[in-house]
Amino acid sequence: MKLNELYKKLKSIHGSVGKWWPGTPEEIVITAILTQNTNWKNVERAMNNVKKRINENNILKELNSMPVEEIADLIKPAGFFNVKANRLKSLLEFLKSYDYNLGLLEKVPTNILRESLLKIKGIGKETADAILLYALEKPVFVVDSYTKRILERIFNIKICDYDEIQQLFMTYYPPNTSLYQELHGLIVEHAKKFCTKNPKCDKCPLNGDCYFSQMNRST
Repeated sequence: MKLNELYKKLKSIHGSVGKWWPGTPEEIVITAILTQNTNWKNVERAMNNVKKRINENNILKELNSMPVEEIADLIKPAGFFNVKANRLKSLLEFLKSYDYNLGLLEKVPTNILRESLLKIKGIGKETADAILLYALEKPVFVVDSYTKRILERIFNIKICDYDEIQQLFMTYYPPNTSLYQELHGLIVEHAKKFCTKNPKCDKCPLNGDCYFSQMNRST
């Protein structure tokens, strides 16, 4: 199987997952920080606390009006809450210059916006690209640990550099926001269901196309 066939193969297994990352664009901005180093159930619990506390329409503006200690208390379920509260504050202060209007951000050229996000303390490439792709609908492919695992196991492609992996996918797949959203989601779904840390090769529908599975069978 070639890399450009991965999307169709995964979709045939898992069905359509659509945008995959749930929530409004404003909520996605927040959860992109909350999901760092934790699982999604904890993110949901933390986000529910935020939504219960904030009744205003502009959740970003209201959250930024709170002291960082109060934000930390709300997001405790997500873990590393003091660190994440400060990271959220830094991101929200950046958004304040756009009057918390994500529509204004969408008009900024993607490369310039990405550079600006990466200058914010605590925002790395994966978090920045998640915001760009899912909250701002920019055609930027998100690379995570699941992407690296799928690449190495199925295709025997061992690349550590984030930008190189991103460029590889963006070479094989045309710049399309919906496609990138769904492909990233499908990769995560497959890695969680079959290509886990201890892979379930015997149950995986891709075991006939998988380098890792074939190598294990031959030994």
